[in-house]
Amino acid sequence: MGICCSDEAGGRSAVGGTAAAVPSAASPNDAVSCFLNSRGYHGLFSEIEVLTSQLYLSRSCAGFLNLLLSFSATNLRDLDVFSKSDPMVVVYTKGKDGALREVCRTEVVLNSLNPKWITKYIIMFQFEIVQTLLFRLYDIDTQFHNVDLKMLKLDEQEFLGEATCTLSEVVTKPNGSLTLDLVRREEASISSHSRCSGKLTVHADECISSKTTTEIIFRCTELENKDLFSKSDPFLVISKIMEGGVPIPVCKTEVIKNDLKPTWKPVFLNIQQVGSKDSPLVIECFNFNSNARHDLLGKVQKSLRELEKLHSSGQGENLFVSPSTGHNDHNKVLKSQLFVDKFSENIQHTFLDYLAGGFELNFMVAVDFTASNGNPRLPDSLHYIDPSGRPNAYQQAIIEVGEVLQFYDSDKRFPAWGFGARPIDGPVSHCFNLNGSSNYCEVEGIQGIMMAYNSALFNVSLAGPTLFGHVITNAALIASQSLANGGRKYFALLIITDGVVTDLQETKDALVKASDLPLSILIVGVGGADFKEMEVLDADKGDRLESSSGRVASRDMVQFVPLRDVQSGEISVVQSLLAELPSQFLTYMRTRNIQPKHDTV
Repeated sequence: MGICCSDEAGGRSAVGGTAAAVPSAASPNDAVSCFLNSRGYHGLFSEIEVLTSQLYLSRSCAGFLNLLLSFSATNLRDLDVFSKSDPMVVVYTKGKDGALREVCRTEVVLNSLNPKWITKYIIMFQFEIVQTLLFRLYDIDTQFHNVDLKMLKLDEQEFLGEATCTLSEVVTKPNGSLTLDLVRREEASISSHSRCSGKLTVHADECISSKTTTEIIFRCTELENKDLFSKSDPFLVISKIMEGGVPIPVCKTEVIKNDLKPTWKPVFLNIQQVGSKDSPLVIECFNFNSNARHDLLGKVQKSLRELEKLHSSGQGENLFVSPSTGHNDHNKVLKSQLFVDKFSENIQHTFLDYLAGGFELNFMVAVDFTASNGNPRLPDSLHYIDPSGRPNAYQQAIIEVGEVLQFYDSDKRFPAWGFGARPIDGPVSHCFNLNGSSNYCEVEGIQGIMMAYNSALFNVSLAGPTLFGHVITNAALIASQSLANGGRKYFALLIITDGVVTDLQETKDALVKASDLPLSILIVGVGGADFKEMEVLDADKGDRLESSSGRVASRDMVQFVPLRDVQSGEISVVQSLLAELPSQFLTYMRTRNIQPKHDTV
């Protein structure tokens, strides 16, 4: 693995750095791995590198954040005769199949009916997954107080009550706290009016000590020329120094070809990522080689605070190279200099900051009713309603996406449209209200969408062609009105379709126009059609969309997933579809400098 890329362009891309305001969760670590391998560090850093990658992913990826859950309770049942209960919380995660997995036990709080536990449970919040939690409280008998918590047999303890919720319900509360009624298992299935066994409060805090991100633009002068027939192709690698003096790469720039006085695109360093502003950093400049044996052009060692002073002074710092042999030899100082052309700090608010500030994600859905779906009354139709209750592809997409997004929409009233059909006594419509109303498009809850969908199947005639422009324009109008009224809302339109879009350019025009609005478009392709043209709309595969007038979309706001590609795999359609939504949300907020606003009471 000495050579980490098969060609020069691929190698330059892998080494090349990030310049976006929201760093990619994967590429920095891919480059770090590539860099370490290229220097022959094939096992030496494996555990540290994996840990660093996991920390980077959990802290930097918009939809993945580590949370600390803390617990308190009030008015617990007193099951002791001569004292009060000695309660403990046991936390379980519940899988989609209903299987429970114990993940945490708190300490035992002695003699208390209103305990506050010190033990915290660390959990990774994953936006695109419904994470169900179950909490069971037990009164620990005195004879077991000296027993290791892990060794306690729960069936020997007195059960105080249980409660369940999703992690999304906790994080969408303005203060990150959710209070739940505790019920006893035998009462939970009897009546909704069962006597409460007290209340459990679950509070979530992000595991982030610093949200300060530093933006730095580096420049070098008089670099040494290492290439025979051209100039050096320089790039920078920034490493933090671990205990024992071991450098661990945390960031890198792109490769600039054929330049001895390069200026790189901005790099972004989180204060927590490097330790502190006074933690030493090694900044190494390399000449890129396609064989991955990159030449060291020189390095400097500076902390963020020292880099800030370098920027303020406007002066450069000479690069040096360390001696290859001998401990008493001095570093060789080079003519090459490193300059800091920009040094700025700003707070990078997370997705959860905006939720805590009262922002919402509003769910919308648009269903394809074109004739290519087949007669809904026949089993081979994509719209066939199976008497056994097994959902068709449209129902599956609505349920799975809706189950995730519903927690982020407080009123749970969802706009729902159909397109490509002829309503009773009317012409073909490319955007009609799914509920049959001529006045309003909203339905109540996911069940409301399902009922409207089922009803529409028997009240419209499937037609065509497949046009997206109308529903995107309608969704954009709602987003625009909300924005104009000062609403703290971001909208996600789910389009489910079986065919290739007919109005491709009109759709591009609508998307480019909507890219300035708080809106994302989620497209699910069902059936066996060729969706290659559809992938053009997803900017992940190439350049940003361009309208017929030549205007370029201000950001990526489309995610497309063919259902058949994920049905047989381990990843669900929801995970594939919603993976980018928090990042798209943050990109919109950050590029417009929209700050979370916390409610004041």
